[in-house]
Amino acid sequence: MQKIDEYKIILQSRLDEHRYNHSLCVADEAKRLAEKYGGNTEKCFLAGLLHDITKNSDPKEHLQIFETFGIILSDIEKNAQKLWHAMSGAAYIENVLEIRDNEIVDAIRYHTTAKANMSLTSKILYLADFTSADRNYPDVNVIRGLVEKSLDEAFIYALKYTIIDLTERSKAIHPDTVAAYNETVLHLEDN
Repeated sequence: MQKIDEYKIILQSRLDEHRYNHSLCVADEAKRLAEKYGGNTEKCFLAGLLHDITKNSDPKEHLQIFETFGIILSDIEKNAQKLWHAMSGAAYIENVLEIRDNEIVDAIRYHTTAKANMSLTSKILYLADFTSADRNYPDVNVIRGLVEKSLDEAFIYALKYTIIDLTERSKAIHPDTVAAYNETVLHLEDN
């Protein structure tokens, strides 16, 4: 618990009040979903707490983190700064905070795009970020209802929501998002 208190102090120094509150809400929701679906509650809570650690960073800091830790951006990533905090955040927690748990690092890395072959921790973080108590957007209650019934159904809905939103705004869709959607749909069809 001492480490959690230290991480909260670091978060408060890096995030504005809104984003800090969001991080606390996502941590609580991730822990709740972990309890419901048999995930590791400590890992899910920590991933939720730290998932947006670089969200309020300016572009220069993100680019510095990418350069320092050898992160190469794809063309889609170069043009979608909204995705940068997931990549820089994962590098930050692994290399600066020295959190070496690959499941936590991976969950933070893919909490914006998702990807194929996501761990339970990664899926829980992705959905906790969508459904945390502070969220208020069209369909949030639909996704909250689905997440109570089925993690995979909620995951599919969240991915579809993202893909539709991006296409309606004429934005590029990250290949990892498409891969996550296709894999999950095919998995559900097989069962």
